[in-house]
Amino acid sequence: MKRIGIAASKISKGNVPLYNLYVVLISCLFSLFIFIAAGATIALALMLIGYVGTEIVGLEFKRDWSLIMMACMAVLTIVVALFNIFAIVINVRVSGTSPHPDRDRKK
Repeated sequence: MKRIGIAASKISKGNVPLYNLYVVLISCLFSLFIFIAAGATIALALMLIGYVGTEIVGLEFKRDWSLIMMACMAVLTIVVALFNIFAIVINVRVSGTSPHPDRDRKK
């Protein structure tokens, strides 16, 4: 999560409002990527479980499919949103000083 601040600091070059905008933008884009990747993985796993349950064991999985998928996606949304908010809170700067001044120095 600190890397978000480092990347935003390098892009904004000391401009605090621009830094904060980049922190929010990078955090939201990364959260969207994680949500899509994890959501696809969950959907594939549920399809595999449904196939195994129907073909091998003989259980009926089709009627509860939407309820299980909604529950999994709701939990995934909450987890991703909490991590996104946490990353933004860690990296947002409200003072007028340069974000990460020790990292912005030329070596």
